[in-house]
Amino acid sequence: MKIFAVKDETDTTKRTLAWLIYYEMDKRFYIELPDDADPWETPLLLSSFLQRGERTVNAYWSRLWVQQRIVPSDRQNLGQILKENHLDSYDEFELLMLGSGRCAQDDYYLVPVTESDLPDSVLIRFEKRVEDVIPLAGKHLLIFFRDGTVKKYDGNVILEKDVSFAPVLKSEELFQRVSVQTGGYGICWGENLNVPDTALYDGGKIVPLSLEDFLNFVENRVVNTTEAAELLECSRQNIEDLTRRGKLHPIKATPKNKLFLKSEIIQRKWH
Repeated sequence: MKIFAVKDETDTTKRTLAWLIYYEMDKRFYIELPDDADPWETPLLLSSFLQRGERTVNAYWSRLWVQQRIVPSDRQNLGQILKENHLDSYDEFELLMLGSGRCAQDDYYLVPVTESDLPDSVLIRFEKRVEDVIPLAGKHLLIFFRDGTVKKYDGNVILEKDVSFAPVLKSEELFQRVSVQTGGYGICWGENLNVPDTALYDGGKIVPLSLEDFLNFVENRVVNTTEAAELLECSRQNIEDLTRRGKLHPIKATPKNKLFLKSEIIQRKWH
């Protein structure tokens, strides 16, 4: 993760107007605005978020702000520009860094900073990011947040407001593919269907459990094929045979291994 303070060259106080956050592996941008941001001083493209009371700019609009500051991908002499700057391919971040984020349309520029340079108000937002998500039966979701909060949601309630999510609600297989957005900024189904962390944190029903509780459950109550064989005092081949005959039911299977609930293995000893 790389962080940059957005500043204005015409501002002698050198105040930070925003923070641009870049996740290298996923090539994803996000922008955080100060709690006391002034709509008149904030970059125009981002000021609409302030007017809605939002301080986190989503990935789509953050990337759009970046794209306005770099050579467009359809530029006729793009190949020559890349060659002159020793770039092998079109890379938005590398192009942005060529001029420290400057462009001809305004006076904004970027200054590299570290996470410790961020104000507490922004760090508090980080604590409310999504840590993990589990799809449950009946189109429900269990979401873990970085501050330890765990909440359960009715997926129908949070998704039916937007018709774009209709395919997710209609398909159980698609619903099960939910994942955490880059940086924990929400949950998503693919690239374009997402629910922001801010909307999630303010909704749902609190569950009196923690992610550690679930990790403890997995550590102590889930066994692999070898461990199951040891518990039943049999061979791995016997475990495979019991599975084929429907006597054991793996909760996850790969070509080389299977995972079982320890309780099922123990109960098998009673038969």
